[in-house]
Formats: sequence, structure tokens, C-alpha cells
Amino acid sequence: MSSVPASSLSPDTTLAEVLRAYPGAQRALFARYHVGGCSACAYQPTETIAQLCVRNQLSVPEVIEHIESSHGEDIRLQVSPQELAESLKAGAELKLLDARTREEHEAVKIPGAVLVTQEQVQEAFNTWPKETLIVLYDHTGGRSMDVAAYFLGHGFTNTRCLAGGIDAYSREVDPSLPRYRVEIEG
Repeated sequence: MSSVPASSLSPDTTLAEVLRAYPGAQRALFARYHVGGCSACAYQPTETIAQLCVRNQLSVPEVIEHIESSHGEDIRLQVSPQELAESLKAGAELKLLDARTREEHEAVKIPGAVLVTQEQVQEAFNTWPKETLIVLYDHTGGRSMDVAAYFLGHGFTNTRCLAGGIDAYSREVDPSLPRYRVEIEG
């Protein structure tokens, strides 16, 4: 697991350690402080929280608290594969959105899922009630949190993410869904 257990961040913790322990930290830092989201505000993995704060004129205790509280919010937004399966089996009214690529979606998807496209997002924003239960998923559970943040930022307060993505769902709930690895070209 991570080299930084929850609630043990210090001024000397590197950003690489922060991101291993708190995968949503980059999103949280960018959303609140505009740090780490583009080349103008980027940071190095070896940079410490203290160095980041000095360079950006931020309070170390405030940044640490924000990273930890944002992580708690990320956890609260997640539903387990079993919870999703139970909701689907019970016929719950929800929008199941796939935040992966079109190729991944066409290869394997959770039954009833719709691919997130620009057209789908516009339909949601223009016609769906803001209280609609939306469950997003991706391959392993990381990217869908960014899409969830986008929906939440547009007032969809009942937006959730599938913990572990379709990989966890196929492993824990529906082994008939093929598992796969994404090869990164380098």
C-alpha cells in the first residue's frame, strides 16, 4: 500500500507520497488553490508540501487539512460494486455512466451503462433533474472521480462513483465481464 498512512501528512511529505495516499489530491489542490492542474502551476513529485506552500504562499496546515478532508469526500462519493449490483437488481432509478474510452466501452460494459460523451453531458445538463442518481465508472476507479467532480460542480448532488471501476465490478460481482489491462504507449 501507500507509504503515507491516512492522517500522517506533514510539511516534509513529498507530493509523490501525497498522491499515492490520497489519489484525489491533485484534483483537490487544483480546485481550491489552482495548483497542479497545468504547466504554469505544476509541481514536482519530489517537492514537499512545505515547498509547495512556500512557492504558492499557502498555509501548510490548511493545505494538509484540505487534502485530508477532500479524500474523505472522495470516499463518501464511492459505491461498492456490491451496492451497485444490488441497486441495479432492485431496479433503482439511476443513470449509469461509463467514463472510459469508446473502445473500452464497446469492448466491455456494465449492462445498462451509457458512454459519457459531450452529447450525453449536454443532455444531462439540459434535461435531467439535479437530484438524479448518477453512478460513474471507469476502468479502476480514478478517472471517474474527475467526471463526478464536473457533475457535482454543475449541481448534480447525487453523483457517485464505482469504487474500483469496472475492474472491481467484474472481479467481485460479474465475472462474465472480461477483465483487461490498458497498455500505455511510451
